[in-house]
Amino acid sequence: MGSTREEREYAYRLDQEVTRSYGWYEKEIRRRARTGPFCIDRYLVASIDYKKFIDATGHPEPFISPEAYKKQGFLVHPFQKVKEFLWKNGNFPPGREKHPVVLVSLSDAVAYCTWRGQKTKRSYHLPTEAEWEKAARGADGRIFPWGNEWTPDHLNSGERFGTTTPVDRFPHGKSPHGLYDMVGNLFQWTATPWDKNNFILKGCSWDDLPGTCRAAMRHGRPAATKHILIGFRCASDLTSSSH
Repeated sequence: MGSTREEREYAYRLDQEVTRSYGWYEKEIRRRARTGPFCIDRYLVASIDYKKFIDATGHPEPFISPEAYKKQGFLVHPFQKVKEFLWKNGNFPPGREKHPVVLVSLSDAVAYCTWRGQKTKRSYHLPTEAEWEKAARGADGRIFPWGNEWTPDHLNSGERFGTTTPVDRFPHGKSPHGLYDMVGNLFQWTATPWDKNNFILKGCSWDDLPGTCRAAMRHGRPAATKHILIGFRCASDLTSSSH
C-alpha cells in the first residue's frame, strides 16, 4: 500500500507541480498490508441500483440544499452545478440510470450496503482502505489500476466530460481484478477513519488532476459530507450469512 518517493514525484510532475505546494501525496504511507478474503463490487453503485434501495426502504433520496452545500464547504463547484445531480420525487436525473449515485453520505452508503446484505443473505459493508487499494492495484502494487503509466483515455478525469459517466464506460481502465472506475468518475467512501472526524476517500473524480488518480491516493472528509464528486461501492464476505 501507499507510494514511494519516486511515485509521489511522478504524481507531482503529472500535475505540472500544481499540487506540490499542498503536499497532497505525502500521507500515502508505504507499507505491506494483508486482508482476509473478500468480494467487492465490479462497478460503482449506479443510480438505478440506489433507486431500488430507496423504493424498498423509504430512505431519503440523494439531495442537498444550497444552504447545506455552502455550510459543508469544499465549494470547488457552485450549487448551479450541483442541480444537475439532484433527485426529484424519488427519481434520478433523466438519462443517468447507469451513472454512479452521488450526494450520498457515509451513513447513506452503509445503509445501502446493509440493505443489499439483507436481500442476498450476505454480509455487505463499505470496503476498508486496504481492501479497496488491493482491489485497485493488485498484489504487484501498480500505480494505476491498468499499470504504471498515465493513460488519460482509460478514465473519466480532468474535466474531460465535465460530469459523471456510466459505470461501465472504461473497460481499458479496469484493475487487475476486473473492477471499473477504481480511479476516475468519483472518489469513493471507505470504512476506514482518516482521523477522529473524517473517513478515508479513495480514487479520484471526474474533475481531478492525473496525480490524484492513483490507487495510493487518500484523503479524508467528514462522514456527513454529500458531494457531487463522491460515490461508493460495496464489499462483502465470500459466503452466505446463513451458512
